[in-house]
Order: sequence, then C-alpha cells, then structure tokens
Amino acid sequence: MNTSDYFHRVAIIGLGLMGGSWGLGLKRCGFPGRRVGCDRPEVLHRALASGAVDEGSPAPAEAVRDAELIILATPVGAILDLLPQVKAAAPPDALVTDVGSTKRLICQRARELFGEEPHFLGGHPLAGKERSGLENADAALLENARYVLTPLSPDHLTDERVKAFSSLLERLGARPFITEASTHDRAVAFLSHLPQLVSSGVASMIAEQGGEEFLPLELAAAGFRDVTRLAESPYSLWRDICLTNIENIQAALEALIEKLEAMKLHLSDRELEREFQQALRLRERLRKIG
Repeated sequence: MNTSDYFHRVAIIGLGLMGGSWGLGLKRCGFPGRRVGCDRPEVLHRALASGAVDEGSPAPAEAVRDAELIILATPVGAILDLLPQVKAAAPPDALVTDVGSTKRLICQRARELFGEEPHFLGGHPLAGKERSGLENADAALLENARYVLTPLSPDHLTDERVKAFSSLLERLGARPFITEASTHDRAVAFLSHLPQLVSSGVASMIAEQGGEEFLPLELAAAGFRDVTRLAESPYSLWRDICLTNIENIQAALEALIEKLEAMKLHLSDRELEREFQQALRLRERLRKIG
C-alpha cells in the first residue's frame, strides 16, 4: 500500500527520543509528505536544525491542523491530557496514534472521545534507549523492532488508514504486533517495567551500601554494568508508567520477591540449579524469537 495516498502531513507531538526518531525515520525511508513537530520552542529549533521535522509549532492545536496522521509521542500522562485537545482540533478523518508504554487507560480515554469509529489506534514501539531526549533520537530506532498496535476494536484493522499506518511501520523497518490493551499492559509489566525497577533498585541499593571502602566500584565488572544499564532511564519517564499500570507492576514485583525468597532458601542445595537451567531455556527461546 502506498502510504502517501493517505498521509500527506504527519504531526508529531513531542520531539523527545521517540518523537524525534519517528521524524528522522520518516525522512530516512523517503516519506514524501510534510513532517510537523510540536514541542517547546528550543526543542523545535533543534529538531528543525537536525532535520527531524520540516516545520514546527509549540501549540498542539495548530500542529495537528490539516494532518492526516497524528502521533502523540509524549509521556503517558501528557498523552491522556492531549487526547481531548487533539480530538477538538484534528481533521475529522485523521488517524491519531500514540507511543505510550501503557495502553489500557489511553485506549479507554480514546474510546470515550472517539467512540467506536476507527480514528484512534493505540501504539507502543518496543524500542528505546536508557537515555531520553531529542539528542538521542535515531533514524534507525524502529528498525527490526516490534511495534505493538492496540486497536479499540478488531474491526478497525480493516480501515484503510490503519492499514496505511501498518504499511508505514513496515517501511520504517518495524514489525507490527496486534494485541489487546489489557494483554499488553500485563505483559510489559513483567517484560519491561519489572526489569527497569530491578535495575534501578539494584543501583539504588548499592548506592546506599556505604562509601568506597566498603564497596569499591572499581570491582564492578560487565555483569553489574549490564544489570544496571537501565538505571540511567529518568524517573520523569517512568512515573506515569508506574501510575497507569500499578496493579500489573505490583503483581510482577510480588512474583519476583517470591522467586528471590525461593532462591535464597536454596543457595546451598541443587534446587538452585533448576532455576539456572530454567532461565537458560528462556534465553534460548528469546534468541529464537528474535
């Protein structure tokens, strides 16, 4: 499908890591339409200079005017606040999508605003970096990444705009994955949010263990650095994620605590080997999935 038949003007609200990468990715894949960015004036200046967008506006209502595709690339809380503004200002046939890391509340709010018409498509690119901001944006960020789509109704998948958006994702090198919002939120609580909290928790715990004499960081080898890499991710990004997926994250943390307690009990017997073997099998499955 030729996406330029449907999307001549794309508005990207929020030009941080993901919004900036969307803009650069569209340029990289030869998207022929206009890329309109919306952010603070100083961010817009940098985005225009880097080629992430063709034009910009600090006002969402102005940025989405005449856009056939609107991408909300802000933190989850801001997406929830933006939806009514976008609904009021966007063209009636525009497709609105987002990149939020949680989907249930966003899709619920979108359904209240847009009804059952296929004007909103939930989205979550499973790509990113531990450091945020436009300066870390990458035209190839979505290359080979799974891109979760959570339509408000299964029937929406037959809408031409939704098909065009899926085709655009494939042009960017992403791999669309369709699921329900509630299924998505439970899965990412275990597969994304839990690893982040573990990484930040381990780094915070070590930071509390005293001075250099007690724990010289010079002894931190690759294993510790790998485990705590995600700890560089800012709280400002994760605050809204935790608030909008709290029940699933609590369940994930409780399951991990139970697992750690079991491992603690079996440090001196062969039962611990079973945990290592089971973990190894999971890693092998992940390699096959790609």
